Amino acid sequence: MTVAAPGQLNFDEVPEGCRGFDCFEKLRLLGQGTYGEVSLAKDKGTGELVALKKLKLRKEENREGFPITAIREIKILSKLRHENVIKLKEIVTSPPRNQTDDAGDIFMVFEYMDHDLTGLAQKSGAKFSVPQIKCYMSQLLKGLHYCHANGVLHRDIKSSNLLINNEGNLKLGDFGLARTLSSKDHHNAKLTNQVVTTWYRPPELLLGATKYGPPVDMWSAGCIFAELLCRGQPLFHGATEPEVLTKIVEVCGAPNEVNWPGVSKLPCHQNFKFEQMARRQRPLSDIFRHCDRHALELLERLLTLDPSKRISTKDALDADYFWTDPLPCDPKSLPKYESSHELEIMEKKRRQHQQRQHHEENAAKRQKPVQYQQRIPPSHQQSGQAQAQVQPHRPIHGPQAPVAATPRQRYEIKSRRPYESKPRRSSEGASRYYQNRGSASGWGSNMRGGNRNRPY
Repeated sequence: MTVAAPGQLNFDEVPEGCRGFDCFEKLRLLGQGTYGEVSLAKDKGTGELVALKKLKLRKEENREGFPITAIREIKILSKLRHENVIKLKEIVTSPPRNQTDDAGDIFMVFEYMDHDLTGLAQKSGAKFSVPQIKCYMSQLLKGLHYCHANGVLHRDIKSSNLLINNEGNLKLGDFGLARTLSSKDHHNAKLTNQVVTTWYRPPELLLGATKYGPPVDMWSAGCIFAELLCRGQPLFHGATEPEVLTKIVEVCGAPNEVNWPGVSKLPCHQNFKFEQMARRQRPLSDIFRHCDRHALELLERLLTLDPSKRISTKDALDADYFWTDPLPCDPKSLPKYESSHELEIMEKKRRQHQQRQHHEENAAKRQKPVQYQQRIPPSHQQSGQAQAQVQPHRPIHGPQAPVAATPRQRYEIKSRRPYESKPRRSSEGASRYYQNRGSASGWGSNMRGGNRNRPY
């Protein structure tokens, strides 16, 4: 038994232990997912901005306890120390909110990053130059190379998990699905294939593979590379796994025993008819014809169907793409943007969509003709009723009832010629009229005596 010499053990300083959540001031929500939510907070003591990830401890697969995913994440991040990997600063707890809770909440405290790649790419006016794309991709590959060299698979590389600060540094975040894997486990261990977000999931996982390694992260890195070249548009976006696999076949070709030996032995291979899926070809050379040959070559090697032929992080960092002009720029020279995260961009788009719907509804209401219903005021109704009492044969509403013609009207109608539209005047009546009024030379001015309201 080894005994410590006097003075080697420190009994004077007592560790402070885990700090509480009350040491931080929560500012706003940054993001949320299956395994927790992330909020922006400020350290009350130092004023430093941090990101608090709240772990969901209620239930996991109908079993109470600490989530295994959180244990893995804490264990892995405690071991990793790299400039392109997010730094876990500490763990803090909060007391139970009420008497029914057995335990309070647990928070992981991370360094704060101003952006994620999704929010930055979708932000208006953010157009990445070639040196900027090379800078981001080289940092992504360096972070992945460090993880793979230390036996860690990230298994959830996507644009929203790539965090960027205003100094231009890119770091891998969200190790909730990460897994440590030795070279021995790579060939023997059976892993779940329900990892990696669908748009970034490699074809071997979509076909049900349970034995895989670092190439799954390299496929996701290829999807990120294509997204940067397409100004933030995902290359293999689809609502379901078959839709994503169909898009992969359209771009990369149909998998077979020639280009991917052993693909027919994967569990889900028989569920798809790749010949029909490959009828519509859209190769990478057509989609990215605006890129140079070095970028296209690296992209094709990252998006290789056969995982054993897929390029590694070391070979990708040595690719000609990063060593030809224009070279990757210095991260500190990158432009600074206003803080942007995926949740903020989605919330902004939701508000814009609601405002657009509101404007369209108002415009539709203005264009719709208003149908007014004619109503008779009470005073008019009373006068109409009185008139109805005097003349009962005339209704108040609707067309007037026919009235019997007088003997003179019957005579005029009978004596009217067929081509006449009005009854004739008798010449005798007209001569009497002019005799009484004067000469006919001035009839235009003296007709009806100048009184237009006088009856004829």
